[in-house]
Amino acid sequence: EMANHERNKRLLLELLKRPVNGRCADCGAPDPQWASYKLGVFVCLNCSGIHRSLCSRVKSVTLDFWEDELVEFMKSNGNDSAKALFEKAVPAYYYRPQEHDCAVLREQWIRAKYERMEFTGETKYPPISYTTGFYEGVLWKKGKENTQFLKRKFVLSERDFTLTYYNKEDSKGPKAIISIKDLNATFQPEKIGHPQGLQIIYQDGSHTRNLYVYHKSPEEIVTWFNAIRAARYAYLRMAYPTGSDEGLIPKITRNYLKEGYMEKTGPLQKEQFKKRWFVLDSQNRKLLYFKDQLDAEELGVIFIGTENKGYSAKECVPQHGRGKWKCGVTVDTPQRRFIFMCEQEGEQKEWLDALSQVLSRPMAPQDYAKCKIFWRQRAA
Repeated sequence: EMANHERNKRLLLELLKRPVNGRCADCGAPDPQWASYKLGVFVCLNCSGIHRSLCSRVKSVTLDFWEDELVEFMKSNGNDSAKALFEKAVPAYYYRPQEHDCAVLREQWIRAKYERMEFTGETKYPPISYTTGFYEGVLWKKGKENTQFLKRKFVLSERDFTLTYYNKEDSKGPKAIISIKDLNATFQPEKIGHPQGLQIIYQDGSHTRNLYVYHKSPEEIVTWFNAIRAARYAYLRMAYPTGSDEGLIPKITRNYLKEGYMEKTGPLQKEQFKKRWFVLDSQNRKLLYFKDQLDAEELGVIFIGTENKGYSAKECVPQHGRGKWKCGVTVDTPQRRFIFMCEQEGEQKEWLDALSQVLSRPMAPQDYAKCKIFWRQRAA
């Protein structure tokens, strides 16, 4: 019995050495130590918990007892053959979660693959909702001036490249018609305080506008997210007809590089330090700041160019004890110097790392255009 157990464990560890099994079948985390012996896949601890909640049989590769026939089943299957079956037809725009993505995305990806069999390539009837180019429903939306979430009707149209929402069921017209051109969506469960919390961002004139929404159903909010991604992808294909998927897919939606509170002083650096919520949007090369983390509009925005154009970020020691926080970050632009204070050194280091990632990335032609418009608006 014991010898058998050891032999089977050795065989499973051999299987894990195959490159195809070296990452979790679902989120790509390295070195998976669990397996679903119903599906024949090796998964990480996090994903194994999701599989268990779907009544899929899971065991630890090293800690559990494995019967010979289960080892044989793992041997004749594995991550590559499961992928060929369950991920045969994943749409290009569909978001494939990674290990650091939020729980709702990872869980719905696993359910979509193995439970709802959405990607096996068979024709579905009725068609899967995010594939039809039109989606409507009700989301709970945070009020612009208050913290209350109320039900609002949303309508997404790929044909018109718009996302529209209505304030009242019977209202004459929409509250806002948002162009897909500048739309972004990112899951923000911690900030919104709901596991299905989604932030929708768009340009409203010279301002950035944030909507904070959630749905009580995890499947529904992920459907909204992928429906938005489908419309964004269609828009990008139209706007950049020669663009490759490899170039377009990262532009569909994006998470922010870094967010958090810092203290900020005014242009003379003699004003009181005030606590502000900062967001670094790497793709647009913008550092935005808000009074609070769930604000609808920013108070200000700083364009982050490249070092050879006179932009930089470095650590600074506070000269005067006006702020409560002591870990400083100086951001220099050709126009002026900004001084920010972080509460802890860890935060300061994260901000400096994130800013240096943007500073070291060459500017694209459209960045120069954005930069010109940006400083023109500031001057106005």
